[in-house]
Amino acid sequence: MGIFPWFGKRSFSHGVHPVRNKARTSTAPIRRLPFPQRLIVQLDQLIGIPATPMVSKGQEVVRGEPITNVTDFFSVPLHAPATGVVRGIEMTPTVRGTKTPAIVIDVHQGDSQEVLYSTPHQLVLLSKDDLLHLIQRTGLVGLGGAAFPTHVKYTSPPDHEQEVDTLIVNGAECEPFLTADHRVMVEQPKDIVRGIRYAMRATLAEQAIIGIEADKFDAAEAIESCLKRDNDIRVKVLEPKYPQGAEKILIKSLLGRTVPEGELPRSIGVAVSNVGTMAQLGYLLPRGEGMIERVMTVSGPGVRQPGNYRIPIGAPLRFILQEVGYEGEGAEVILGGPMMGMAVSDLDTPVTKGVSGILVLNEQSIDSASDRNWPCIKCARCVKACPMHLNPSILGQLAAKRQYDVMMEKHNLANCFECGCCSYVCPSKISLVQYFRIAKAVHREMAA
Repeated sequence: MGIFPWFGKRSFSHGVHPVRNKARTSTAPIRRLPFPQRLIVQLDQLIGIPATPMVSKGQEVVRGEPITNVTDFFSVPLHAPATGVVRGIEMTPTVRGTKTPAIVIDVHQGDSQEVLYSTPHQLVLLSKDDLLHLIQRTGLVGLGGAAFPTHVKYTSPPDHEQEVDTLIVNGAECEPFLTADHRVMVEQPKDIVRGIRYAMRATLAEQAIIGIEADKFDAAEAIESCLKRDNDIRVKVLEPKYPQGAEKILIKSLLGRTVPEGELPRSIGVAVSNVGTMAQLGYLLPRGEGMIERVMTVSGPGVRQPGNYRIPIGAPLRFILQEVGYEGEGAEVILGGPMMGMAVSDLDTPVTKGVSGILVLNEQSIDSASDRNWPCIKCARCVKACPMHLNPSILGQLAAKRQYDVMMEKHNLANCFECGCCSYVCPSKISLVQYFRIAKAVHREMAA
């Protein structure tokens, strides 16, 4: 069976096994999508401080050139995804349904679109602080969906005594349909290992563990082939189960450690990064380039040419769907996977750094009964599915009564990371996750 035994796969209690729907794209090589006529680079696309423009209307920019300033430790720069001219700073739609400022670039269609702005670095002798500074300059954020600035995650707080001893690299990709990380592991293993080395230097971690689900055996072999036998970087096989890739769940599966409530992984000596983040880090950092594109899975019953595509940041959804063959007027478009992704109401919404996939459900694949919620039948399926061992049934009843304080203080709603397992198994089709999101938002407003 090769270098990885299939018995004793690491896992966690509870969770679900949704239909994976990965076969159409898991073996599809990464292809580059053409450049659209216009790119919409939104200023607010990460957890942190929104970017501040450093370009103006009518200004020529080249591919890879910084177009925003770094104004704060929690901010990262944005770079021009293509050579063109700045059309202006405009209000543009977001997946949340609101509008946010964006630098709109009219792309030069006849240009070769080579990266013309870079500063290669010699990284061997750099200190930890210098390395963190260069990571910030790449504009890199977590590519698993959270979009948290990578350099911030790797920085030790001044008053924090616990040092990181282990870097966990998330290669689980447990969301149905999504296979972008899988293909990156197969096609860019050297970039991933190089990125892990940089991340270990930045965090001072003594070891790194790459968690890969057992159904991605080719990805595990590709990475293992780049490692030495006595390496401090190891691959560990995980049971294919959702939500295996969630940060706290992954730490529990691989290390047996539990992140305390309200704490971050650093509190138990762990840093976690997505495998796609490592690939970008390993590729961009030595070249001194900024993040201007990423690999995304475009799939679903409403797509004629599903696959894994390298797409420039800021490409509008409408353009992407036209390129891959968009079918159905009544389709639903979701950014991310079906379990934790968010439906988009405006196809002029651009993709951002945190978008790992675009899922298109046509009219036939959308459950016509999903809009109807029935009363809770007290079956406890949600309780058995919740990976955080909460009671979603009680939380849902409290949410209906708007008892948000009780949900947070007595029933640990803060531990819910909105994986959707409860909604998935609910026979009454109660939109539990939506209730929990509203409860958290209202509680934050009340606390503020």
